[in-house]
Amino acid sequence: MKNYQLIYIYDALCGWCYGFSPVIEQLHERYRKEIDFTVLSGGMVRGARVGPIGQVAGYIKEAYKTVEEHTGVRFGEGFLQNILEPGQAIFNSVPPSRALTVFKSWKPAQAVDFAGVLQKAIYYDGIEPENLEAYGPYAAQFGLDPKHFVFQMQQNQHIDATEDEFQQVEQWGISGFPTVLMATPEKLYLIARGYTPAERLDAAIQDVMNGRVQV
Repeated sequence: MKNYQLIYIYDALCGWCYGFSPVIEQLHERYRKEIDFTVLSGGMVRGARVGPIGQVAGYIKEAYKTVEEHTGVRFGEGFLQNILEPGQAIFNSVPPSRALTVFKSWKPAQAVDFAGVLQKAIYYDGIEPENLEAYGPYAAQFGLDPKHFVFQMQQNQHIDATEDEFQQVEQWGISGFPTVLMATPEKLYLIARGYTPAERLDAAIQDVMNGRVQV
């Protein structure tokens, strides 16, 4: 157990989180020996918000360009042409959140990497979030059995654990993503809210580690 923990709160359907993936991956690579990294799913699209992507397609068609411009990521034709344009795919944060929960039960140290892979699967490759079978091949990239992975996504222990994550995030009062918290043995610090460039987040991490943060 390290003295510091970085808690990355994201949602697989959050476009700005997709743009933030290269940032958190870069910092994970730099600090993984000094800091424990945890990824929590926020559950941005669930309950009454679940529905066909066509309901928000007008907004996404403009917003994704802004994300690309500010972050450098690219949304793939698989998403733009096969998902966004037809508008029929159901957008639901719960299935990819469960996928992350299952993955963490086996490979928690690679959670940051898998969270990024999930976002690329949706926003670049264009998988449908509610198609559970689609997550298997991405788990296989990390050496996991794809069929067993999908089976585990449907088990109560992982369903419940995912809901517990949503509740934890709500208890912290966090409703926007990405959000980054950093914990020391004494305190929990909010170090990023919304998309944050790598150099700014790096500076915030250094401030916490060197005792320069006053909260």
